[in-house]
Amino acid sequence: MGWFRSCVWLESGIYKNQSSRPLSGKQSAITSWFPIKTPINPAAAAAAGMDGRVEENGGGDVSEWKKVAELRAVAEAQDPAAKEEDDIALRRFLRARDHNISKATAMLLQYLSWKRSTKPHGFISDDQVRGEIAKNRDHMQGFDRLGRPLVYLYAARHYPVRRDFEELKLYVSYVLDKICTRLPVGQEKFAAVIDLGGWGYSNCDIRGYLMGLDIMQSYYPERLGQVFLIHVPYMFMAAWKVVYPFIDEKTRKKFVFVADRDLDATLKDAIDESQLLEEYGGKLKLQGYDNSPLSMASK
Repeated sequence: MGWFRSCVWLESGIYKNQSSRPLSGKQSAITSWFPIKTPINPAAAAAAGMDGRVEENGGGDVSEWKKVAELRAVAEAQDPAAKEEDDIALRRFLRARDHNISKATAMLLQYLSWKRSTKPHGFISDDQVRGEIAKNRDHMQGFDRLGRPLVYLYAARHYPVRRDFEELKLYVSYVLDKICTRLPVGQEKFAAVIDLGGWGYSNCDIRGYLMGLDIMQSYYPERLGQVFLIHVPYMFMAAWKVVYPFIDEKTRKKFVFVADRDLDATLKDAIDESQLLEEYGGKLKLQGYDNSPLSMASK
């Protein structure tokens, strides 16, 4: 493991000498790591194996909506662009900061500044990230049993030596925006399956991981529902120990490491077979590169 620890240290400059442990036992337990809405048709949802539950994102009590109004007033006084954000979006920032108006305001204002500089035209165009799209690393298909749209990520298809860091930053936001366009009405979160099969030293990108994590936590709060990490190689745990401290406490609980022997049961418990890819024991055919949402966008 010495050579791998060296690579992690060189990537991050902050690696601490901690021993790595292989996954053992039933580690499918939780570890301490969009504008167009798609309505859910009840009959279609039942056919797809969605059990009718929607994660508790909607509603909100009177006191919470009062705080949303307060957040809006404070934020708009400092940045008129806050008027463009709807109350549901403001509520996510509020929840991400445990309903603390001051902290939520700071987070929202930072987001508005980032949005102006990163998406001056309101979106990231396909041409801006065409190189990343072509890597065929991400597939958006199906929904879990809570009606959350799924994205499958193949980590071994990422090579930091071949990436342009600035384009990758844009691509992270591009993908998150694409996922959000698939959110059904009443659902605010998505779920992900990260397949680490074949992942090795050449795929290790601590700087990229921390960047993606920062974008998701800072500018897409309360969007992540759950992440399943599967086919996790022993050496990945060294990289995980570097990334882990940068994940906020709420988000840490959303990452699930799945041992190979528990893979079938864990995924099928969360995702109906009709919505699960065939390679993981489901009945959903993986869309080829030419038919995937991201590749179609790049044409």
